[in-house]
Amino acid sequence: MSDRPILPFTIRPRDPDVAAGTANMRQLIHLRWLAVAGQLLTIIVVSQVMAVPLPLAPMLGVVAMAAIVNLANHIRLRFDRVTNTELLFALMFDVGTLTLQLFLSGGATNPFISLYLVQVVLGAVLLERWSAWALAALTILCFGLLSLHNRPLAYPPWLFGDIAGLHTWGNWLGFALVATLLILFVTRISRNQRNSAGRLADLRQQASEEEHIVRMGLLASGAAHELGTPLASLSVILGDWRRMPGLRDDPVLMGEIAEMQGEVQRCKAIVTRILQSAGEPRGEAAMASNVGDFIGAIVEGWRASHSAITLEYECDAQDASIVSDPAIKQAVVNVLDNAGEASPAWVGLRVRREDDAVRLVVSDRGPGFTPKTLEQFGKPTQSTKGEGHGVGLFLAAMVMRKLGGSAEARNRSGPDGGAEVTLTLPLSTIGINERDQEHEARGQTWRTTGR
Repeated sequence: MSDRPILPFTIRPRDPDVAAGTANMRQLIHLRWLAVAGQLLTIIVVSQVMAVPLPLAPMLGVVAMAAIVNLANHIRLRFDRVTNTELLFALMFDVGTLTLQLFLSGGATNPFISLYLVQVVLGAVLLERWSAWALAALTILCFGLLSLHNRPLAYPPWLFGDIAGLHTWGNWLGFALVATLLILFVTRISRNQRNSAGRLADLRQQASEEEHIVRMGLLASGAAHELGTPLASLSVILGDWRRMPGLRDDPVLMGEIAEMQGEVQRCKAIVTRILQSAGEPRGEAAMASNVGDFIGAIVEGWRASHSAITLEYECDAQDASIVSDPAIKQAVVNVLDNAGEASPAWVGLRVRREDDAVRLVVSDRGPGFTPKTLEQFGKPTQSTKGEGHGVGLFLAAMVMRKLGGSAEARNRSGPDGGAEVTLTLPLSTIGINERDQEHEARGQTWRTTGR
């Protein structure tokens, strides 16, 4: 188990159901604008071109009412989530306005009565089962009432001989409108639902990964508590050995005992850091620094504990001011450790600034990543070292994600081969400005926030 702390994060993503409901209501608003325009055009053509007398005042009033309600719904989208009930009432309103227009223009004999099917199909796609049935029942009721009660159309005398042909063309036009609207809007709504399902899958994956981190944290904390007692006992025993006359006079044994005591103290320090990190808020130990000093300190410490490995270090972002969050150090060291295990002879670290981000590229000359590992990069238990040992890269990817950055992996080309991991950190998240530096001079601290 690594001695580096495992840090808790909190994700507050947008609810996929809320996003889908809002997107679906937006589609209904678009459909209603088409309905307003279509009804207005039809009224003008029938009354002015075909000279069929229509009750213009009430019909135009229905069009105006639909436009006003549509504007209100558009404003409403900015404030709160859209529920199933609101979608139901929106579709029922559309059924009501269509019913009024049909009542004023021939009732069930109007060829545009087939537009009811658009509302029924949209209800089946968008609404819960009970709501869809309620909308269908309302549509059937309105159709039946229009068959019994309506305002008949008064055709002008010059159209009497072609009424059957007009109805045929009207039925064809109504069918074409229904088919077009259904394809246009059902495909959009289906895309919204697929996007919602994709976001939900991403949230489930993130929840699973964070649960994995919590389990590792509990395991580390429990192991640290259990290791505390035997380490204390070993420390006492070694102290007693140093005072024993038979051992005190042997310089070789005393040197070995001193080395053992040093290792015991190191283990105790590791246990202490694990226990402290279990209750330490993220970013509590963050300090102002610059990229050169911060990464340089990490490189110096890593070289000291991996003296057998050549670490080639280059930094082209020395003066970029950042908040040196310990989580970033943990991520960098994790990636360096993985590179060192894969390539015991050489590891490379290049740091450069690109626009408003700092990129850290860790390279090695090992066997590289397998295709499966690259596909599953950044997920738990994915590693070339065996099942359950991909924790280092997983934690590094999680830290980058929470800081608004990214972690990428690829296999290097060329004679040396090996693998390469790139950590990208946006300065908008970890950078500090001149005002922040003034606060640091006054003894104030930072708390970095992941996205």
